[in-house]
Amino acid sequence: MQRQGFIGGSAAIRIRATGVLLLVAHLAFVAWFTLRPLDVPWVVPPNLHPLATVRADFALGWQEAARRIGEGLALLAPLGFLLPMVHGRLWASPLGSLIRTSAAGALISLGIELLQTGVPGQVVDVDSLLLNTVGVALAHAAVVPAARAWLRRGSEQDRLTTVRQEEPAQGRTPTIPRVGIAP
Repeated sequence: MQRQGFIGGSAAIRIRATGVLLLVAHLAFVAWFTLRPLDVPWVVPPNLHPLATVRADFALGWQEAARRIGEGLALLAPLGFLLPMVHGRLWASPLGSLIRTSAAGALISLGIELLQTGVPGQVVDVDSLLLNTVGVALAHAAVVPAARAWLRRGSEQDRLTTVRQEEPAQGRTPTIPRVGIAP
């Protein structure tokens, strides 16, 4: 079962269950944080021009820009390793996994941005969509390849231990030559 790509055994069940629990908890936090109404004296217009907010952040100074860009990168970044953790594949193409995870992060971010259109005080910002997606991709690239390599090493050691503990073969399985094939 290991060569087909999925983690096997009770450890895998615990890893995937933990991933599901953490994913649900993180998405609940993100929904609360981004979809709650804000009581503000005025609302800025929606930003549909890529990188306009980032440029405006840099106009406020590099410290404020770093804080705001960091917040945008960090909001959905845990999805970069939680989504592959829930999926449970050990042998996956690194590029394919990165693309799948980044696309899922982009779709989740797009869903949040679309839901924000109906929330008082929240506005749509295409830059938050871009920053959230980049954050997911960076977290995936930083964590998932190393974690999969570590899990594969442990899986390979478990498989070798299991092979050593198996009983030796006792010969061929007996067959009855006179039994024909049914019509």
